[in-house]
Amino acid sequence: MPVERSIHGQWSSRWMYFLAATGSAVGLGNIWKFPYIAGENGGGAFVLVYLLTIVFVGLPVLIAEVTLGRRGKRDPVNSMTDLAVEAGTGLQWRKLGWLAALGGLLILSFYTVIAGWALRYTWEAAHGVFVGLNSLTSVEYFSEFTSNPWSLTAWSTIFLFLTMYCVGLGVNRGIEASLRYVMPLMLALLLIMVGYSMQSGSFQQALQFLFTPDFSKLTVSVILIAMGHAFFTLAVGAGSMMIYGAYVPANVSLPRVCFDIALADTVIALLAGIAIFPLVFANDLPVGGGPGLIFMSLPIAFGQMPYGTIMGAVFFLMLSLAAFSSAISAIEGMMTVFIERWQVSRSSAAIVLGMAVWMLSLGTVFSFNLWADLTLWERTFFDLIDYLTANIMLPTVSLLTALFVGWVMKRAVVEQTVLANSRLLFNLWYKTLKYVSPLAIGLVFLAALGLI
Repeated sequence: MPVERSIHGQWSSRWMYFLAATGSAVGLGNIWKFPYIAGENGGGAFVLVYLLTIVFVGLPVLIAEVTLGRRGKRDPVNSMTDLAVEAGTGLQWRKLGWLAALGGLLILSFYTVIAGWALRYTWEAAHGVFVGLNSLTSVEYFSEFTSNPWSLTAWSTIFLFLTMYCVGLGVNRGIEASLRYVMPLMLALLLIMVGYSMQSGSFQQALQFLFTPDFSKLTVSVILIAMGHAFFTLAVGAGSMMIYGAYVPANVSLPRVCFDIALADTVIALLAGIAIFPLVFANDLPVGGGPGLIFMSLPIAFGQMPYGTIMGAVFFLMLSLAAFSSAISAIEGMMTVFIERWQVSRSSAAIVLGMAVWMLSLGTVFSFNLWADLTLWERTFFDLIDYLTANIMLPTVSLLTALFVGWVMKRAVVEQTVLANSRLLFNLWYKTLKYVSPLAIGLVFLAALGLI
């Protein structure tokens, strides 16, 4: 049987676990990626499919992944090894742990670069650089910034150093201590932005775009993109929820806290859209601006509106904090693997993994300048890592997680670990995990491979 307490520590309370897990889920996927892919895929129709996927696929898998962590109480690889032995099945399931930990590391490699952009833009907005920008000068500014590999490397290095320093301090002194302040501050800044957008932007037009589905735009591609983003934004499949689950106090009901996490994550994504799209519409900016929607479009809005210098700095600071809360969880899975398998200290593991992530991040940095013309399967290094993690690795780990918890683990063990508040809710979750979630994830996976 697994140990009762993780050797890496334990959250001090249910509230701290909620903050940490929500911080893991809430990140660039909510504030950077959700608005631009919603804009590219028709707004309301995309949002509807996204919400349905969160409920019927994302939440069940989230509970399952946290269940694995709580039962195993170790790093993802050793947890899956122990759980496979307990279930009486083959040790090949340990590959699930390796894949999850590796996915988190790869995600951090490009997260740190985008977060570096946010740090740079926080500084520039606060110093009034965006005042008077138009569409041409904003694009030129962004292009000039991303074309300079040394500047990109410097800002991403600053962000990565802060992340690894925090993770190196441990669960309570580092991760928990920082998130105690980061998460409430990020939410406060987001609400300030929403309030400002209500007064300064085309608020009704934005609400209509986000919440009035135009089913003529609901294509198979839109459905699959929305489903894939649901995995990405909840941080399922990257090992972070598994290892965070290992730190959950023994008396916490997993369905209840996971529902709260999914709800908070979804609300924050929608609030980000509500904060951003009024400014986009008010300034006649394109809603389908792609990854540059925030970094090329919003500086124009901030540069033209009253108090735009302050609000621009507030927005990009919020984006940096969101990235930070996700980054520290993305690497935690691989951190614990290093500590347990090679018996190194947490600080040493942080240094080694920090260097590995930094080397990988250079590939993303160079994708915007030195390696811009170097492609594989018509994708730059950044595009390839983003595609590999979001469309291949996360769905694969999510599918294997659903199959392992739903079909391999003994039902009595699952029920004992989950601590559901009612048998009815447990049965509903369990059947959804066994039948609905694998089918939906399988469709996303086949689409990603171009097989449907």
